Amino acid sequence: MKNSWIDFPGFVWIQSGQVKVKVTLNSTPSIKELFFSFFKLGWTAFGGPAMIVHIRKMAVEQKQWLDETTFRDGVALCQMIPGATAMQTAAYVGFKTRSTFGAGASFIGFALPAFLIMVVLSVAYAKGHSLPPIISAFKGLQVIVTAIVAHAAFTFGKTWLKDWRGMFVALMAAAMFGLGINPILVIIAAMICGLGLHGKENKPSIQAMVPEHRYPYKSFLLILLLAAIAIALLFILRRPLFDLAFLMSRIDLFAFGGGYSSLPIMLNEVVHVRGWLDKFTFMDGIALGQITPGPIVITATFIGYLLYGFSGAIIATIFIFLPSFILVIAIEPYFANLQRSRYFNRAIRGILYSFVGMLMSVVIHFTLNITWDIPRILFAITTFTALLFNVKLPWIILIGVITSVVVF
Repeated sequence: MKNSWIDFPGFVWIQSGQVKVKVTLNSTPSIKELFFSFFKLGWTAFGGPAMIVHIRKMAVEQKQWLDETTFRDGVALCQMIPGATAMQTAAYVGFKTRSTFGAGASFIGFALPAFLIMVVLSVAYAKGHSLPPIISAFKGLQVIVTAIVAHAAFTFGKTWLKDWRGMFVALMAAAMFGLGINPILVIIAAMICGLGLHGKENKPSIQAMVPEHRYPYKSFLLILLLAAIAIALLFILRRPLFDLAFLMSRIDLFAFGGGYSSLPIMLNEVVHVRGWLDKFTFMDGIALGQITPGPIVITATFIGYLLYGFSGAIIATIFIFLPSFILVIAIEPYFANLQRSRYFNRAIRGILYSFVGMLMSVVIHFTLNITWDIPRILFAITTFTALLFNVKLPWIILIGVITSVVVF
């Protein structure tokens, strides 16, 4: 039967009577090779989801660890579940080549450079953020961050909002979030809207490849056991760190659509609900997350350090990534069944719509908390325009910092 591709924003589907794909690995890396390959790549991992292109180049073209079809299926999986997509793709490559421990090596190696850099930046921020040049730099960076989030909302909206249903859910989510409704409730409402608004669609079922490898239950259960023990010890010995770990895990579990989708939840929980940081310090953390390689959720390291020092930075970083890592290795063998579920696909659509609205609400919130003048307006317009023309983010940040120190 003839195969055809169905275009669905952010995903790649295969439609046919039956598709059988045999995965042939041209080489099998060692755990050490996986770690150091992704560790090296992690130092240049600017651009968040854009890093998937570089992961593909390394894993498919250069190293030939995976073939094109297997890698493409992995990207589709990582985009359908919550978490930072590039981080999950790294874990997927490790999982397909060297099972659970390979996934861990790739995941840790890819995240470690961002963690180390963010710790250094957090220490510097804690000691010097009150100095006049630093204050001037962050005045400009707060404007740049607002423009970056606005660009993310524009880009995701252009990708995901294709008709009135998407616009309706996005605007509903923006309004609910603006009224202070818990973001998790907004996500649940969006899921229900996705199920209802797309209820009459009748997309054909999808026959996908059944995994040929044996599922590593023992190593997976070991990870779950270690995570449970860590949570229990934190609860008993350091309750504040337990609260931090639990919050970061919850943020990660609801971050559908990539790292940017975690921002509304993180802002609400850290600033408005718990009052751990003020909104300006939170925006500074996002700015540092933007100049750090890796996903923007590395801002969790900044939050953890300001609250509880190095132990807080470590705990926040582990638990902002751990749930999505577990989801990758837990769901990958059953991904074909999820692809065939119409209800799952409709619910995911609703969630993706809602995060456009959530990003819109964050832009509005950030905008209202900036004292606008001519230099700041020019800053915002220039940053947004540069992003539209695909200027590299590190250059935007670097030029913005230098200009801020001079102008402000």
